[in-house]
Amino acid sequence: MQSRTLNLPPALTLFPFLKPPSKTLIFYQIFVLVITFFAYASFHASRKPPSIVKSVLGPTVHLNSSIIQSNLSSMDTGWPPFNGTEGTHRLGEIDLAFLSAYSIGMFFAGHVGDRIDLRLFLVFGMVGSGLFTIIFGFGYWFDIHSLGFFVGIQILCGLFQSIGWPCVVAVVGNWFGKAKRGLIMGVWNSHTSVGNIIGSVVASGVLEFGWGWSFAVPGILVILVGVLVFLFLVVSPEDIGFEPLGMEIEMAVEVEGRENLEKVESEEAGLLEMENSDSLAAIGFLEAWRLPGVAPFAFCLFFSKLVAYTFLYWLPFYIRHTAVAGVHLSHKTAGILSTLFDIGGVFGGILAGYISDMIEARAVTSIVFLLLSIPALILYRVYGSLSMIMNIALMLLSGLLVNGPYSLITTAVAADLGTQDLIKGNSRALATVTAIIDGTGSVGAAIGPLLAGYISTRGWNSVFLMLIVSIFVASLLLIRVAKTEIKRKMNEGKWVSNSTSAH
Repeated sequence: MQSRTLNLPPALTLFPFLKPPSKTLIFYQIFVLVITFFAYASFHASRKPPSIVKSVLGPTVHLNSSIIQSNLSSMDTGWPPFNGTEGTHRLGEIDLAFLSAYSIGMFFAGHVGDRIDLRLFLVFGMVGSGLFTIIFGFGYWFDIHSLGFFVGIQILCGLFQSIGWPCVVAVVGNWFGKAKRGLIMGVWNSHTSVGNIIGSVVASGVLEFGWGWSFAVPGILVILVGVLVFLFLVVSPEDIGFEPLGMEIEMAVEVEGRENLEKVESEEAGLLEMENSDSLAAIGFLEAWRLPGVAPFAFCLFFSKLVAYTFLYWLPFYIRHTAVAGVHLSHKTAGILSTLFDIGGVFGGILAGYISDMIEARAVTSIVFLLLSIPALILYRVYGSLSMIMNIALMLLSGLLVNGPYSLITTAVAADLGTQDLIKGNSRALATVTAIIDGTGSVGAAIGPLLAGYISTRGWNSVFLMLIVSIFVASLLLIRVAKTEIKRKMNEGKWVSNSTSAH
């Protein structure tokens, strides 16, 4: 058997006890899940500060009560150029700058990620993201009031942030097959909400020392986690001496039983050299778009992510400007309270992944969550201000239903489509397909917060109407895929019924 060149990260070279055979495949699978979890959580933590400081940078809160007005902190004076009558528009514009660069960069990042070392590329993105997040905070210490400065920094930060998602999904896809992928990736994808929670708590906690610290601390955090990724992340099983996780093996074990595993492994070993050149050839961008299911899920994510990111960037601002039980909350309290939406999102991602695994229908699961989120958002808007308990309960429910399909599509669906049989398990296609889906979604993520900045001046009812229409359109885009899934399940049921009667 020909010896294989290993691609070990520095920590595994320095510490032999971390290398096989002292550690099993399952150990490394868990190890990779944990590292990529914290990597992307740190990315999202560094994205959260703009939403936390919006109420500090933007126009002052107009309150009727003179008693409440007199108790406002000095931070409510705003920060030029965001504190004037056009303040909310400009806050929306810096969101647009970040998310537009992010969505454009996503397409290129996936293309590059399929061709170079994913570990080094991921570290490059993390360090760059951290540095430019910190530099944004310099605007506070150096008393910078140029809109061009903040827009330029957000563009560069968005480009570096776009590197993260295609890399971590491709790495996880290398280590896990399709079995229970929805549940595993649903749990793993809670890093998005966990990162938002960490970012909200950290940025809110240091806000009293000056809004610059709300950017500096999360920026330092993502750089430190990037160092851990550089030292420990193993990109794929073959990099450390394990056999590649072939889809053919998984299918054979599931259908024919455990006793046929050795036979399938030997056949695959014979074909390995023949298929090697195909697996190393990265799939083309347009070719990836034409893969079944990619376009419908990509455009569904466009609208789904539009909704999720509108909440990500504007929920603390909305809470700060909306009285709960007649009381306007402080900047810090509004920021921390907004984490409940993300806590609901953690459970939503896990629940959507589990249900989609159980019924083996990703599109059907997504549509159900999307349609249920419409009445949830209506209830939150109408009754969320009545009491704190009502606000918390409806925010958790809304987060669960809104983030469920968003989490499912960006993880399990992207991994399924990037490893489908049509491309014969091409190991260099996953990052490209992931980038197409999440990149398209990120265009919606860029448009949503921008529209919210403009529409909110007409009233928050108009913003919620925009969100509800977006959710409805997202569900319509998956109807054809859902029909295909339902027909397949019905045919499988008929086949089982016929085979049973034949016996």
